[in-house]
Amino acid sequence: MKALADRNRVRIVKLLQHKAMCVCELTAVLGISQPSVSRHLRVLRDAGLVSDEKKGVWIDYRLADEGDNPLGEALLRLLAENLEDDRRVVEDRAAADLADRIKILGHRKEGS
Repeated sequence: MKALADRNRVRIVKLLQHKAMCVCELTAVLGISQPSVSRHLRVLRDAGLVSDEKKGVWIDYRLADEGDNPLGEALLRLLAENLEDDRRVVEDRAAADLADRIKILGHRKEGS
């Protein structure tokens, strides 16, 4: 429960309910630093709420599969049933639909 006590971690979970995302996409949508996003993901992963999968050069984060964490599963189900019409969640998901890791990283290279 402590893992979901932070607003940005709740936003991450709501985004990952929508689709799997990499750190750069989450950073672009949330508007917080990459180290902060990584720390939030580590907390969520340690709590058994999020898993990661390496796909080529990318690491995609998604909600953890059902398994050994009944409390985590219950919390994720509860969160899935709530906040769907929250303005921030709606805006985050719209931004996530536009987030493109190739463009994000290309933009960072140009701005470096």
